[in-house]
Formats: sequence, structure tokens, C-alpha cells
Amino acid sequence: METRVYPKIGIRPAIDGRWGGVRESLEAKTRRMAEAAAALIQETLRYPDGTPVQCVIFSGSIGGGAEAARCENEFATQNVVATLTVTPCWCYGSETFDMNPSTIKAVWGFNGTERPGAVYLAAVMAAYAQKGLPAFSIYGHDVQDMDDDSIPADVREKLLSFAKCAVAVGWMRGHAYVNLGGVSMGIAGSYCNDSFFQKYLGLRAEWVDLTEILRRMKLEIYDKTEAAKALAWTQAHCKEGYDKNAGKALPEIIRKSKVVPPEEDWAFIAKFTVIVRDILFGNPALDALGWHEEALGKNAAAGGFQGQRNWTDWLPNGDFTEAILASTFDWNGAKEPTAFATENDTLNGAAMLLGKLVSDTAPCFHDVRTYWSPEAVGRVSGRAPEGTAKDGFIHLINSGATALDGTGAAKNAAGAGCMKPWWEMQEADIAACLAATDWCRADYEYFRGGGFSSHFKNIAPMPVTLLRVNILDGVGPVLQLAEGHTVLLDDETHKLLDERTDRTWPTTWFVPTLTGEGAFTDVYGVMAAWGANHGVTVYGHVGDKLLTLASMLRIPVSLHNVAAARIFRPHVWAAYGTQNPESADYRACAAFGALYG
Repeated sequence: METRVYPKIGIRPAIDGRWGGVRESLEAKTRRMAEAAAALIQETLRYPDGTPVQCVIFSGSIGGGAEAARCENEFATQNVVATLTVTPCWCYGSETFDMNPSTIKAVWGFNGTERPGAVYLAAVMAAYAQKGLPAFSIYGHDVQDMDDDSIPADVREKLLSFAKCAVAVGWMRGHAYVNLGGVSMGIAGSYCNDSFFQKYLGLRAEWVDLTEILRRMKLEIYDKTEAAKALAWTQAHCKEGYDKNAGKALPEIIRKSKVVPPEEDWAFIAKFTVIVRDILFGNPALDALGWHEEALGKNAAAGGFQGQRNWTDWLPNGDFTEAILASTFDWNGAKEPTAFATENDTLNGAAMLLGKLVSDTAPCFHDVRTYWSPEAVGRVSGRAPEGTAKDGFIHLINSGATALDGTGAAKNAAGAGCMKPWWEMQEADIAACLAATDWCRADYEYFRGGGFSSHFKNIAPMPVTLLRVNILDGVGPVLQLAEGHTVLLDDETHKLLDERTDRTWPTTWFVPTLTGEGAFTDVYGVMAAWGANHGVTVYGHVGDKLLTLASMLRIPVSLHNVAAARIFRPHVWAAYGTQNPESADYRACAAFGALYG
């Protein structure tokens, strides 16, 4: 329903303020740096809705405080969430720097010997540190000639990392995390810490009682045409799988709790899914029906559904809804995935959102269920795991709500299985993900109200990043992540291991990349150090971007396997110690406090 004002990157050309030859000689080069940076960002990066990221370049150059103020005035109406100051030369640091406490800051100082851009960069970083304004320092590894307007690869990488993560901060700001229901089965992450969402992510916490869904069903506050379309699509494309309940003599308490007849489950689920989407995002069709308040929605960036147990003890579960919201497609074709948490694990919902924003791919919700050692695999299956799985692996599985992109059935240009940004999903990719998934009727002993769970096994070895947000008493939020790969097991081993747990749920076998240090000495160490029962995977090795984003939000990272050379944090982080960067990260985040205080 909203008309979004996109968060923009403001580019500030800074220059030596001395007129009479010095400044005039630098204007063209400074402007070319600004334009090159803007072009790189706008041509490379996209917002989550698929549109190109927008930059705003100050109309002049900043040689002192008066021009810095003019720049701030120009940016004030543009929703500039971050500023990138660019310069090829010496400038007056504390006169030209961005002193707005609300913007995220970076400075690109040109590495050339003709003019002292590096000297300005060092001076302004000192000013930012002294003023309590963290800023990212961007400086090329190799000296360039003054007339060389190319952007070196290392500078390019930092510019894009900064812009991508800064845009993620701006994309969240002012939106909502929507709790449908409350706490699921005592899961601590389901207790929505509204202070965390407000102070660290800039999100409003909203709560919707589950009776609201029933009210909308009873009063028909939904688009019947859309619900019919969703139902027809599920009937055509969502094939049913194994039924655990068949042939069981179920107790009366379970039999009488199934109030929606099994043959009507899909119709209920289609209606439920449309209603949940309307609650999150609004729907102008409701306005046309006379439901003006409901048409507005909750301005969601993310959300979650309690499900178990009050709802699922008598009504169909939310697994289809959760899976399809998080996927890059639904009955209308390709669409932006939504971070929507099973069991309303709000902290995993936050991880889904952060992972989606840095990877542009669907966030896959998992139970971090079981570590399988090579010895245990051999004992159960009679064969040792091989290849990437040879040192053991972690079973990622959850109660039927994982995004269908997690099948790995989409294909890249080389024909390999992958996950894609939604705007790259083709009809063939969508069909392949649907074909790799069946929908198993929910186990009535756990879900008395029935419903269906997405069931698949990941069918492609893929690079992925596993992540999770936790909250520690006395510390606050911390992020943990593990880059690694999905692995394939031979069919017999997969079946033996997978069917030891619920065979109606989606399975991913995951191996973290081992570094030989800390928790990443072996696979068991990663499992043992994981902070909760849930985690999220997104496509690619994006741990470096998550570390950058976490530093912007002032969330320390407690567990990661990202190589030091790939880590990009504000320059002042080094002042908190270079011998133990993990400890320095904690101290820096504590010193600066939550982004929104």
C-alpha cells in the first residue's frame, strides 16, 4: 500500500578549499570520482523490490563548512541514509566531513601521489573517531595516476559492500516486524524484544492477535478472486506427498480436534495465506470492499506466525503460508521474498531479513537439528560420507516451512543448481522448484488441525551462509554465521538419515567451511557453538557483508569464519584492538551503542 521513498546514497565531492589555482585544478577530477562511484552503485546494486539503487550527488564541491551545510540541505529531502565522501586531494577534515549523526558514512580517498588524498583520508578518519561518528575508510591498494579514472577492484568491492549494507539499513528503517500471535511452545526467540527491533533495526514491533485472521475469514475481509486464484494454483502445482496419518488409530482428542475437514485444508490455507499477506502489506482491494483500515496493512518488513500450539491444535498449520511468503514466487509468478518466521521466532525472523537484504535471495528457515559425525553415519548406513561431507555435516530441517528456493532446483547460466534474486527467476526455475517439492499432510499427533508441510531435499551443492541473531543478557543482540556448502548424500544414506526424524519436512545437509580455528576446527564445534535451535541459510558466501551490516547496526558478531582480508568495518574499530578483532568488535559496538540508541 505504501509509496516508498527509496533510501539513497548521498555522494559528497570534497575538495581543497584554496581558490586561485589549487581548487580549480581539482574540480573536474573530484566530480569524475563522484560520478564514477554513483554509476558503479546504480548499475550494480538493486533494492529488494528489484529497482536500481539510487544515488544523489551534491551539486557542488565541499571545500569547507558552508558548502558542507549546503550539501546537507540538498540531501535532507532525499531520504539519504548514507553518505560517501570522495576526494583526490587534501581537504579540511573537520570542516568538510559529514557531521549528521543519522547517516552512515564512508570516505573514498584517491590513492595518488600527485595530491595527498591519503593524508586527508587519515585526517578525516581521526576527526570522525574523535567526534564519535564511525566511518568506513576506502583507499586503493595501489597508487594510481591522477588522470586514471578507473575504480580499482579492491575499491570497487568496498564501495559496493558499503552501499549494499547501507541501503539495507535504510530499507528496514521505519517499517515493522509483525507478530501474528505470540510465543510458540516456550521458544525464547518468540518473545518479541521490541527494544531490539526499534533500537538496532529501526523497526516498529506490531502484534496481531490470531483472532484477527478468523474475523477476516468470518466477515469475508479478503479478496475472493485472489484466494480462488491461489487455490487453483496450489491444486495445479502443489502435489501431495506422504501421509503419516494414513492407517493410524488416532485418539479421540486428536480426531475431534480436526475441525476443518481434510478435503477442505487447501481452501482454508489459500484463504489464510491471502489474509496474512494483506495484514503484512495491505491490499487496495479491501478498500474497494469498504474495509478501509484493513486495506492499509502493517507496513511490514518482516514478520512471523506463532502457529503451535493454540492455532495448530485445531486449525490447519501455517507451513504453506510461511514457505510461499519466503519464496521468490507464488501464484502470481516471481515476487520479492518475505522474511516470515516459523513459530514466530522473531530473532530468526531478524536473521531472515538481514540475510535477504545482503544476498537478494530467499531466506530459508531451518531447525539446526543434528550433527552427523562420519562415525555415526558409518554406523547407521554402513558407508562413510565422502567429498565435502567427509568430516561430518549438520542436518538442517524444519517443520515444513522452508522457502522452495532451498531445493536448489533453479539453474544458473552454467546449468548448475542455485538460488536467484527474484527478478532473475524464470518460469522454468519456478516450475523446477515446484516439481522438486511435494506437500505432506501434517502429522496429526503434532498438528491436530492438519495442513501441509513442504517436503524436499536440497538437490544441488551450493554455497550458502547460515546465520542467526541471539540476544544475550547483559550484552544485547549478537550475530553468528557460518559460510559453507550444501552437500548431497547418496539416496540410500539420505533416506536412512532423513527418516530418523520427521520424513514430511524439507532437508538440507550443510557443511561449514572449516578454518582450523576456534569453533571452526571441526563441524561438531560449529554445531556445539550455535546459539539456538533455529538458523537461516541464504545463497552465497555473504558473511563479509553481514559483518559490515552488523557493524553499521552496532551488533557484535560472536561466531564467523570470514577471512580477515574480507572483513570491512568502520575504521575506528581498529582503535579498539587489532590483535583480537572479535573482542574489538564487541567493545566498539558497546562503546557506540545501538544505531537508534
